[in-house]
Amino acid sequence: MQTIKLHNAEPQELGCSGCRDNDDNQFDLSFAFQPIVRASTREVVSYEALARGPEGQGFAYVRDQINNDNLYNFDQTCRVRAIELATKLNIKVALNINFTPNAVYRPELCIRTTLAAAREFGFPAEKIHFEVTESEEVREKMHLVNIFETYKKLGFTTVIDDFGAGFSGLNLLAEFQPDYIKIDRVLIDYVDQRPARQAIIQGVVLTCRKLNIDVLAEGVEREEEYRWLAGEGIDLFQGYYFAYPGFETLPEVPDDLF
Repeated sequence: MQTIKLHNAEPQELGCSGCRDNDDNQFDLSFAFQPIVRASTREVVSYEALARGPEGQGFAYVRDQINNDNLYNFDQTCRVRAIELATKLNIKVALNINFTPNAVYRPELCIRTTLAAAREFGFPAEKIHFEVTESEEVREKMHLVNIFETYKKLGFTTVIDDFGAGFSGLNLLAEFQPDYIKIDRVLIDYVDQRPARQAIIQGVVLTCRKLNIDVLAEGVEREEEYRWLAGEGIDLFQGYYFAYPGFETLPEVPDDLF
């Protein structure tokens, strides 16, 4: 993953129209949406917005447009466009948006564009879940903690993505407790056959229960994985087993998968 440096200067704040229309701020991107399901109720509880190219190209196409100088604009643009498209698709549940902590200079100011977009498009701000990937290297851990704490105070749901695959792991949980974590696919893969992975996941689930943090298993691709994880008390799931991401559409989850 490309390392992005944290800028000390405060970028110019963007309005919603700036994120959509400014010629200096054009990113060639759209979004696919992947459902997050709660097994106990057999319902979709959220959709994660995944950045894609304008014709559905993978994230590598989008990543090639990002550099140190436009990272802030990219982060703000993704938030606005994800909220706009989610509204057009008539999402009634929550919306998971990934953010880049190294693009946030002051969270209480950088969040203004997100709030403005939610108001403009009529998407309830309280239904926005902010995800940060644990695999992204953040040089100042307390900067990320400050972002999370600010977002949580504003009423947003906070999520650590790719848990178990990155730089911080349990050390980050010692400083901040998000609403839920997503256990990374690297631990989910064939977990029904891998005792070491089973032990690690059991430990993570126990820790999160003690800290009042919910657990989501992401990257679930096989029924056997799902059954084992559900047996350990995990209730939130995401992955190809349930639905592939739908480019500019909301995939349905067959009821007979549960």
